[in-house]
Amino acid sequence: MDPVFKALADPTRRLLLDRLREHNGQTLGDLCGRLDMARQSATQHLDVLVRAGLVTVVRRGRERLHYLNPAPIHEIEERWISEFDKPRLQAISAIKNQAEEYAMTTETVPSYVYVTYIRASAEQVWQALTDADLTARYWGHANVSDWQPGSTWEHQRVDGSGAVDVVGRVVKAEPPTRLVITFEDSPDADREPSVVTFLAEPHQDIVRLTVTHENLPDREMLNGISSGWPAVLANLKSLLETGDVLPQAPWEMTSAHA
Repeated sequence: MDPVFKALADPTRRLLLDRLREHNGQTLGDLCGRLDMARQSATQHLDVLVRAGLVTVVRRGRERLHYLNPAPIHEIEERWISEFDKPRLQAISAIKNQAEEYAMTTETVPSYVYVTYIRASAEQVWQALTDADLTARYWGHANVSDWQPGSTWEHQRVDGSGAVDVVGRVVKAEPPTRLVITFEDSPDADREPSVVTFLAEPHQDIVRLTVTHENLPDREMLNGISSGWPAVLANLKSLLETGDVLPQAPWEMTSAHA
């Protein structure tokens, strides 16, 4: 936690985080323009935030896009806040969020980015993302597809009902490092589907897995995936590193404390 607290101690770095919270996925030029800051200064501050895990960089062609990574803040909340005064703080947060949503009803919904590190190979991570039996173990749903670009995929329940909760199509498949899919949890809704990108970057005995969820329709979905993705990816990480999923489904714990 030391690098995280060090990064948060500087007001300029907190301002950079605020700007990314308002509009996620900005280039260095975007951030410098909004903050009237020299590129060298912004780069130095962003490097500190990246080393602390508070910001992650996603390459998009020649661009380097900067995204907030909520994982370190979530760890701080779990370690120092949730066990002490969570109910009262949740009530205060709910009032604050309601006021902000009322005042910013036209605000663009930001993209969601989550980064985790897994002791596994990129091939193992790819298999975990695309094998129906493995996804059924750590996700509670089987992700079914041939995973070829243009093909459809389904997020099927494993309770014997055969029900499908999410559908989409495969936009890009570059095994074992990149998978891009559309994600439609309400396919009958008159809106463009959101898009999920899985990027597995191997480094010796580990893989950095970055999950980017873009084109979100509203804050309700943002709030839902902000709880859902960390739970699913924690279960995936446990399965690959220990051979078994977590003893309890982590998304059930999330809903129990909502």
